[in-house]
Amino acid sequence: MRLSRTLPACRRLLLAVVMLLPLPATAHRAWMLPSATVLSGENPWVTVDAAISNDLFYFEHMPMPLDGLLITAPDGSRAEAENQARGRYRSTFDFQLKQAGTYRVAVAGDTMMASWQQDGQPRRWRGSREAFAREVPATAEGLRVTFGQRRVEFFVTRGAPTDRALQPTNEGLELVPVTHPNDLVAGEPARFRLLLDGKPATGVEVSVIAGGIRYRDNLGETKVKADEAGLIEVRWQGPGMYWLSGSVRDDRSGIPNVQRNASYVATFEVLP
Repeated sequence: MRLSRTLPACRRLLLAVVMLLPLPATAHRAWMLPSATVLSGENPWVTVDAAISNDLFYFEHMPMPLDGLLITAPDGSRAEAENQARGRYRSTFDFQLKQAGTYRVAVAGDTMMASWQQDGQPRRWRGSREAFAREVPATAEGLRVTFGQRRVEFFVTRGAPTDRALQPTNEGLELVPVTHPNDLVAGEPARFRLLLDGKPATGVEVSVIAGGIRYRDNLGETKVKADEAGLIEVRWQGPGMYWLSGSVRDDRSGIPNVQRNASYVATFEVLP
């Protein structure tokens, strides 16, 4: 059963809004938190918590939907999530690292949201790009349409790091590691490339925040802007889990008269 089907319609809509709004517009943050990102041994497993919250990596608002969950194995095949569950404040799942190398774990997808006036009454609609043309009248009064793309992800490595699972999809806002995402060390800079539809996301700003903000008076946020090649350099404040996020709002979705909101979120573990 898909997790979102267990939620009332109004709650699903709220989750969609939180996931697809440009990140600075909402205090709520979507994230996935793995139990570990660097593993060894013959039978390693990872447990993942996924939530939308005010405080990073702390469960106090709502579970993050797992629709669109994709675990890419080191050879490019799909690994299976097991023991999926949804609690009051978080979603969870496990997966086994059967292959050596680097895995990419992502919840990604897109949706369209529309509003208009019909017979003097407000109408609202949410659905796929394919359903939009069938179900929303193109000549509707006051039609406003938003196309949302989101990606929330992290990387895990068993044994030696590999690169195949790091390849971009060239859809929406993405991050391509230059420094391997499971080889991050406190005090050493890390470089990443931001892409928008496969091209350098020049000028896009990302926010980097260390976990544990619930116990800090100062958020400790670092902001970095991508250069002409889409490159950013991040300097970690210390070891621990970090949340990196960025967003783009434009009208380059390929759909006429539609505004796009593309967001990207990743969790990284930085070692001492």
